[in-house]
Amino acid sequence: MPITPDEFLKKYGFDKDEEERDHSLRHNAMEHAKHLRRPHAGTPHDWEDWERFKEEHPDEVDEDGNER
Repeated sequence: MPITPDEFLKKYGFDKDEEERDHSLRHNAMEHAKHLRRPHAGTPHDWEDWERFKEEHPDEVDEDGNER
C-alpha cells in the first residue's frame, strides 16, 4: 500500500514547522551584544559602553551615531 505525502513527511520528521525563535534572556542579551546600537534610554553604564564603542570602532558608526 503506497504511503501518502503527508504520512511520509510525518514519518521522516519533515512535517515540523520552523523552529520557534529563541526569546530567552540569554539569547536576547547575546543579540544585543552582537548588535550594539545607540541607546534610546538606559543606565549610565549603557551610555558609557556606547561612547567606548564609538571611540574604539569609529568606522562602524555613521555620523548620526547609529551603527552601520
